[in-house]
Amino acid sequence: MANTTQPLHNQWNEMWLVALGAVPGALVRWQVQNDLLVNVIGAAILGLVVGLPFRPSRQLLLGVGFCGSLTTFSSWMVECSTLISQGAWWSALGLIGLTMGLGLGVAALGFLIGRQFRPSGLGR
Repeated sequence: MANTTQPLHNQWNEMWLVALGAVPGALVRWQVQNDLLVNVIGAAILGLVVGLPFRPSRQLLLGVGFCGSLTTFSSWMVECSTLISQGAWWSALGLIGLTMGLGLGVAALGFLIGRQFRPSGLGR
């Protein structure tokens, strides 16, 4: 999203927007101890943000900042790797499939809901 050919002050504005959104996302993530839950919630919110007619600044704040710090790819991969190292291959594959399936499904649903709020000239 960041364009490195734009003036430095615009890049700083974008970084601050991401940071501002990341703080509440990280606080929510810290309180919820379930990787699947935060990843699915984050995917739904991200789909909604992309579907709504938001300016790029709001997409940075909510999509990249909030959802980026709320969701967790690394913890999910550690969880899957732990299952594999314990010989629970099917559980790991099930977790991967469940997370991907639910994530894509709720992201698509959020996007479709968000599109309902777009003016008719914006690709509704």
